[in-house]
Amino acid sequence: MLALARYAWVVLAYNVAVICWGAYVRATGSGAGCGNHWPLCNGEVLPRAPESATLIEFSHRLTSGLAVAAVVVLLAWTFRVCRPRHAARTGAVFSMFFIGAEALVGAGLVLFELVADNATMARAMFMAVHLANTFLLLGCLTLTAWSLSTGRGIAMRGNSRPLAAIVVACAALIAAAASGAVAALGDTLFPSPSLAEGIHADLSSSSHFLIRLRVLHPFLAVAAAMAVALVSARLSSVSGFGARMGRWVTALIAAQLVLGAANVLLLAPLWLQLLHLLLADAIWIAFLLVAADALGQPVPVVSVFGLQKEGRTRLRVRA
Repeated sequence: MLALARYAWVVLAYNVAVICWGAYVRATGSGAGCGNHWPLCNGEVLPRAPESATLIEFSHRLTSGLAVAAVVVLLAWTFRVCRPRHAARTGAVFSMFFIGAEALVGAGLVLFELVADNATMARAMFMAVHLANTFLLLGCLTLTAWSLSTGRGIAMRGNSRPLAAIVVACAALIAAAASGAVAALGDTLFPSPSLAEGIHADLSSSSHFLIRLRVLHPFLAVAAAMAVALVSARLSSVSGFGARMGRWVTALIAAQLVLGAANVLLLAPLWLQLLHLLLADAIWIAFLLVAADALGQPVPVVSVFGLQKEGRTRLRVRA
């Protein structure tokens, strides 16, 4: 069981790395490196004499394929080790669903040619959906790893008030992250030569819609940061682990706000965009761990995430 829990955390970390590499593909304009072919690359299984953009895109497809395989192994291993109704089984199933959706969204971006210099509303919507699905995938992987590590599910009944606050905070984080994906797309397609010109373009009614949408992200990000910080502070006093993770959430949010300001002032350099995304993923994972620790206490209620039926009894696993 310990080996499976460790493997689940490794799968989570690997998916975070794949997500950051996908952002690198977008930021370098390499999304069209394999043409409009999927899953083949320029109509070939292995591209011959590839250019740099092709290598970047093809490597992303390989790493993404390995991520899918890793989640398949996680699902099979979890069903082999854990008894029916174990929370980890539910998490693994949803992880498989969302990584499948991730592959479909990625394929749609390529097949509909919503890559490279495409600056349409369709691409912006795909990017927002892509990021939201990514967060849901990471969330399911996080809760799966947490359940395998603790042997607990999430108790829903009797926790309606904290659950509502958690849902609002999660929705705020996803909205902020989705707007960040659209803002990053605008920065990539329409880079600003200076801070003053960038601000003027953001506020000009004649600018492209991707440029005008950039101004929404800072407001949504600050609102989400406040919501997550407040909810995390209320929840993190449940246990020592929750308190530690709550402090991590606060520290990560502070660092993210600083990085966000630096991203604007420095005109969104590539390395800072990737670090900004990495911190967003870290905040999401840390906050979910705080929430799971708060809602996962052994109480005599029915659990939706794992269907725990008996209170004060940890879910058993096969030896």
